[in-house]
Amino acid sequence: MATFEKRTTPAGKTTHRVKIRIKGYPTEQTTFDRLTDARRWATQTEAAIREGRYFKTRESQRHTLSDLIDRYIRDTLPHKGSKPKQQQLLITQLNWWKDRIGAYFLSDVTPAMIAEQRDAFLSTPNYRGTLPAPATVNRYMAILSHAFSTAQKEWGWIEDNPVRNVKKPKEARGRVRFLSDDERKRFLQACKENQNQYLYLVVVLALSTGARHGEIMGLRWNQIDFRRGVITLHDTKNGERRLLPLKGHAFSLMQAHAKIRRLDTDLLFPNRKGTQPVDIRKAFTACLELCNIEDFRFHDLRHSAASYLAMNGASLAEIADVLGHKTLQMVKRYTHLSEAHTSKEVESMNERIFS
Repeated sequence: MATFEKRTTPAGKTTHRVKIRIKGYPTEQTTFDRLTDARRWATQTEAAIREGRYFKTRESQRHTLSDLIDRYIRDTLPHKGSKPKQQQLLITQLNWWKDRIGAYFLSDVTPAMIAEQRDAFLSTPNYRGTLPAPATVNRYMAILSHAFSTAQKEWGWIEDNPVRNVKKPKEARGRVRFLSDDERKRFLQACKENQNQYLYLVVVLALSTGARHGEIMGLRWNQIDFRRGVITLHDTKNGERRLLPLKGHAFSLMQAHAKIRRLDTDLLFPNRKGTQPVDIRKAFTACLELCNIEDFRFHDLRHSAASYLAMNGASLAEIADVLGHKTLQMVKRYTHLSEAHTSKEVESMNERIFS
């Protein structure tokens, strides 16, 4: 129930203090210059309290977006399962939002405000002088959305997540650049003849396992299990352990490599000092130029492995498992290759049963 108290300040100004007392809830009070404003606030607030809406509204008016981001970084992000490098990237993304709209109270952060910042992001060149990709913007929005969802579901600070009502920019279809049969033969031969003693084995591992550059170059001997024919990756991009099958030519090359391994380091591909992985970028680029292979990066070896799997009949689920993707979304770019294989299989089957 609301009570009103008329008060006069020493300067002669009249104010109206209103208090709301409802059993089971803390007393709420505030002061207005006009009695009509006080009555309106009392009616709306009392109804919100009885309907269970007021607590969250009050919290959203008490905390700013900066408060939300600071608490999320301190209490939630360390338990998200991301690697330190990935966590630092997420902190950078959150601080981007904090720098631009962090001063606003959560009650004032609207979908329109977030959409305005989204558009500003898309139209602002990055440090390379190019516009950000839609996928980059979506990652910034994703981490902000998770922070808002946490504040809604776990902290009771807001009633709804405003990012959910903001449209995400449409991302371009994922890049699929893989080595053709001819390119692969020429490139492997160039790698084998290159002065870098590790390049050929590194490229073979990338093509046969679909592992990332960092995963391969950071390998240590205790991750190689010759008896089972697997490589264990403990530190992957998504934070989960993954096993890479070590078979065929890659297995034979690894066995030969083990016979001449250096004893002063446990790295598979160490630099001269043995303190860190060797840098193969110059040798890799030189082989591409020698073979006249254009528009190709080391990460495209991973695309090549996935493409070869698709063309050999592997399902999208199987490709995702090999590459270490948690969902099928990232491997849908290889659908057309799987469909081409399936079409050939259906054609072959029809010829056999109807000939």
